[in-house]
Amino acid sequence: MSFESQLSDFLKDCEKLIVLGVGNELKCDDGVGPFIIRKLKEKDIENESNSLFINTETVPENFTGKIRKEKPTHLIIVDACLMGGEPGDMKIVDKYDFANIGISTHSMSLSYFVRYLEKDTDIEIIFVGIEPESMDYSERLTENVEKTAYEFIDTLKGITL
Repeated sequence: MSFESQLSDFLKDCEKLIVLGVGNELKCDDGVGPFIIRKLKEKDIENESNSLFINTETVPENFTGKIRKEKPTHLIIVDACLMGGEPGDMKIVDKYDFANIGISTHSMSLSYFVRYLEKDTDIEIIFVGIEPESMDYSERLTENVEKTAYEFIDTLKGITL
């Protein structure tokens, strides 16, 4: 099943979507999540699509109150993820398994974060991992990862608008 059809199936009954971009923008491809959020916000589609885009940087746990207050039906977490693939590969990763394959620039385990959000809520949550090429200090994404970031944005726009 293609990434687009997996994402489309996930968002089938979506009434309110939150997309979280997680990562460190100073460490090259680890900043892919925040990059995606910045580009989505530039397109000013939040109100049109009943979506909210949040750059959590390396502290997604600081946004649990806001997420619960917004009462989304669906949540997508986007982060750089070491999956053993080619730089720029993008896939939906099991939300409880990404603690084992994620990148530890975050102060809290993302699997623990997901479990906390799921407690006492009905939020549907998926994790989108993008394989990094470089984690060196740089404020720019590598070419392959930036291309994938735009593919994710276009795919999401095509499904939600």
